[in-house]
Amino acid sequence: MLEAYNKHVDERAEKNIPPKPLTAEQTQELITLLTSKTCDDKHALVQLLAHRVPPGVDPAAKIKADFLYQQIKEENPASIIAPQQAIELLGTMQGGYNVQPLIHLLDDPRWASSAAEQLSATLLIFEKFKDVEEKAKQGNAWAQKVIQSWADAEWFLRRPALPEKITLKVFKVTGETNTDDLSPAPEAWSRPDIPLHALSML
Repeated sequence: MLEAYNKHVDERAEKNIPPKPLTAEQTQELITLLTSKTCDDKHALVQLLAHRVPPGVDPAAKIKADFLYQQIKEENPASIIAPQQAIELLGTMQGGYNVQPLIHLLDDPRWASSAAEQLSATLLIFEKFKDVEEKAKQGNAWAQKVIQSWADAEWFLRRPALPEKITLKVFKVTGETNTDDLSPAPEAWSRPDIPLHALSML
């Protein structure tokens, strides 16, 4: 799996575009390698798990979130991913399948503080807001902190300030520009792969 993916990375680099994210099947293979005793370069595997699995509600994201939550609950000293790192990785997933595990951890005294920190920076909560709200009403101090953090927009205020000056480039196209210039119909097959499809624009 690693050899095939690294070959894919090299092929995409030749076109100056990023590699595709891992599929659900590749993510499952990755986790199998991570939990095996025979794999040598587990650091590289963790980097793939951290940066190459799509966030949100992609099937691969669910596999990743379930695996990370399992690492936290099992708290296995031999695991390549420590619970604190697993919580931080859950926090990078932007919303979707990572939300419920983080909400569950608000009830765990060992990890509630870390889970609250990650949830405070997660905005794509949708109907799971009610779960956090209910915990807050029941007296869960960490859920209350998350609600207050969202209300205070700390997720926004923590971000770096905009620079006073931003230099941009404008690309002027002669003649009439329409959607086919930006997304040519003959290249429609590549539309799901945005970096690749972008090579055919204009």
